[in-house]
Amino acid sequence: MSLPLEGLSAIVTGAGRGLGRAEALELARLGAAVVVNDFGQPGRDGSGAASAAPAEEVAAEIRAAGGRALAHTGDVADHQQAGELVESAVAEFGRLDILVNNAGILRDRMVFSMSEDEWDSVIRVHLRGHFNTTRFAAAHWRARSKAAGAPVYGRIVNTSSEAFLAGSAGQPNYAAAKGGIVGLTTSTALALVKYGVTANVICPRARTRMTADVFAGLGEPDADGSQGRLDPLAPEHVAPLVGYLASPAAAHVNGQLLVVHGGMVAVVERPRVAAKFDTKQTAFTYDELDALLTPHYADRPAGETFAAAEVLGLGHG
Repeated sequence: MSLPLEGLSAIVTGAGRGLGRAEALELARLGAAVVVNDFGQPGRDGSGAASAAPAEEVAAEIRAAGGRALAHTGDVADHQQAGELVESAVAEFGRLDILVNNAGILRDRMVFSMSEDEWDSVIRVHLRGHFNTTRFAAAHWRARSKAAGAPVYGRIVNTSSEAFLAGSAGQPNYAAAKGGIVGLTTSTALALVKYGVTANVICPRARTRMTADVFAGLGEPDADGSQGRLDPLAPEHVAPLVGYLASPAAAHVNGQLLVVHGGMVAVVERPRVAAKFDTKQTAFTYDELDALLTPHYADRPAGETFAAAEVLGLGHG
């Protein structure tokens, strides 16, 4: 019996550790050949001995398990290096079928304290990084489709965050970048569907090196290990959804946003119009808007905004 991703090739960005690593291993387990991307060069371990770059360590892990993998240490936020990443997949495996954008950083700060560099660096890695790889993968699929005269196989899985959905007071840069990724995903989904490509976005909650401080002490196993189950915030809870969205089974899932963590997947509905007001004149005046909108908002719960804070209460069971 063949594996669901057998014969397909994938790129996973930010895959040297944490969530990206779990996703790369899952795609390989399902049969895909994987380009493991992570920005970083070989370093030194705790004893001072030379150590491989994280991307190469994960690629070696995949190969040791019988899979096919290539390491790539380029910066996806650099336009040229992102293009080279896509080219490396095509050169190594003949084509690209799956793109999983996961690479990211955190520079948390309240908006009134945030520096320009803290803003720019997070937008650059998350939003620009997602665009760069998507741009080159999309061009690859479009060219293949035109040459074949028919749709081809293409899957994009992007990574947003509950920080965008719920609002995160200490992460204005991160929330903005993740919101932009949702917009990029829905636009891409509509643009590429005629070429056979789907684009979806997940909001994962996982304990990784990047989020260690955010989720410190939440859902961890007991000190003696007696909990006897997978950490609810383990990246392994997220990876199977990425594998599914990358598979042929998800052909009709496109432009969707899903929250995933701890044995739970939630499909998030698109925004809907809650109220509509029409002027009785040629154009609205201040007084007319005051008469319509002030009563509309008067009875709203204190602190309620467009943000969907209730997603933070989602859990398994």
